[in-house]
Amino acid sequence: MSSDSPTSGLVAFVGAGPGDPKLLTLRAAELLGKAGVVVLDTETHGPLLRHCREGVEVVEGDLQSAVKRAARGEVVVRLCEGDPTLFSSITEEVAACAAAGVDFEIVPGVPPATAVLDYAGIPAAAEVPEFRVVDAAQEQDWAVHAACRGTLVIYHGIGDAVAIGKALIAGGKPDTTPVAVTSGGTTTEQYTVVSSLGRLQADLKHAGFTEPALIVVGDAVESRDKLSWFETKPLFGWRVLVPRTKEQSRSLSEQLVSYGAVPEEVPTISVEPPRTPQQMDRAIKGLVTGRYEWVAFTSANAVKAVREKFEEYGLDARAFAGLKVAAVGDATARALVEFGVRPDLLPSGEQSSEGLVAEWPPYDSMLDPINRVLLPRADISTDTLVAGLTELGWECDDVTAYRTVRAAPPPAPIREAIKGGGFDAVLFTSSSTVRNLVGIAGKPHNVTVIAVIGPQTAKTAEEFGLRVDVMAGKASVSALATALAEFGAKQRQAAVAAGDTPRRPSQNRRGARRRGR
Repeated sequence: MSSDSPTSGLVAFVGAGPGDPKLLTLRAAELLGKAGVVVLDTETHGPLLRHCREGVEVVEGDLQSAVKRAARGEVVVRLCEGDPTLFSSITEEVAACAAAGVDFEIVPGVPPATAVLDYAGIPAAAEVPEFRVVDAAQEQDWAVHAACRGTLVIYHGIGDAVAIGKALIAGGKPDTTPVAVTSGGTTTEQYTVVSSLGRLQADLKHAGFTEPALIVVGDAVESRDKLSWFETKPLFGWRVLVPRTKEQSRSLSEQLVSYGAVPEEVPTISVEPPRTPQQMDRAIKGLVTGRYEWVAFTSANAVKAVREKFEEYGLDARAFAGLKVAAVGDATARALVEFGVRPDLLPSGEQSSEGLVAEWPPYDSMLDPINRVLLPRADISTDTLVAGLTELGWECDDVTAYRTVRAAPPPAPIREAIKGGGFDAVLFTSSSTVRNLVGIAGKPHNVTVIAVIGPQTAKTAEEFGLRVDVMAGKASVSALATALAEFGAKQRQAAVAAGDTPRRPSQNRRGARRRGR
């Protein structure tokens, strides 16, 4: 029994997939969005709850009471590992729904048997006559499985991997048969060891595998050298600290994830309105009444502050008609475009106040009817831009549009990871993020890779005794993430060329590290 658009009670047995929350099906996400109750088996399903509506009740393992609530008309989602019916029996729970007269639905999930192999670079069933999946938790006749002529995938076998390998050899499988063991599949904890049936004991001795893990036996494993794409990402598994405001860090974190990193956003700056709003009120009035020739934005936060003032007065982007608008960099320009304003001036070189001044035209009384520039900025901004524009003949109204204050210290485990080398890299996007992070959490450990957005931020980092490893090619958060990825790729390539296993910086915390750039 099922319902495409449930309006009455329903229990949905939803496959949570193999581990990567982005592999959830569209139907699963839809049902999570309608659920009043979500039943979990494990905390690893936590990231999937972002699809749920506010106020959803989350319970662990107690389906009986959830069935009663479904009988009263609620939608209940029961999240199941992988696919609900593949080595994860829900027969009794489905029977309980049927006995209670409650509608139920079984939503397939992406099974680890194929997804983990894809993420490990092993073609599951390409050019083989057979693809066999077995559960080692059930009693198995390994001699029968030794006759598999294609790819053999074994669930729940990591604890008996060596014994299974010996049993397959005893059943007639050559001891040279390739084997891959993968744990944490499709997540940034994924780790794969390639071996053979005869060498399993030696190769797994210090691997420290735990469930969930898959054992793959067959010639398909040999393709991993050519097809591995996930574990070879430049920042795979790197824990990267992003010390910014939550709002600003979102796009940066998404880019880091695309490189295989695990970003952790730690607010170090809180953006608040100015203590006295009258200055901004006068600036907005002057902007509308023609007081200014130019408006220069030095951050996305400045754009946001002006936009909020516009909304307060019932204005929109049309109020910029007749004005020239400058933006200090790409991120600020994007915020303006989202507002409906296309900047007239952007630095072609360094994206900074200096870069903007270098592009700014001098005041010409014949061409410019007004010589005044509005600068809505943070309360801690430097005077570089004002000084540069004044020298070019412009008169500046330097207005505090917002205040930046130091955020509260992060939780103790984060502070310990920062100081103890638990992070592989930290990205500094401004001098204030350097000062504030050190102020609220202490200095990053010397094994942590320090990446900065530009020369001024590098100078501040060095003043605090930090070694700068990476600097963005241009002053944008996107370029900063790219520069860190390039650094990580070079580190990986050097390790592979030397015949070593690539290691994350945090894995080197006990060893000596050469200082300096």
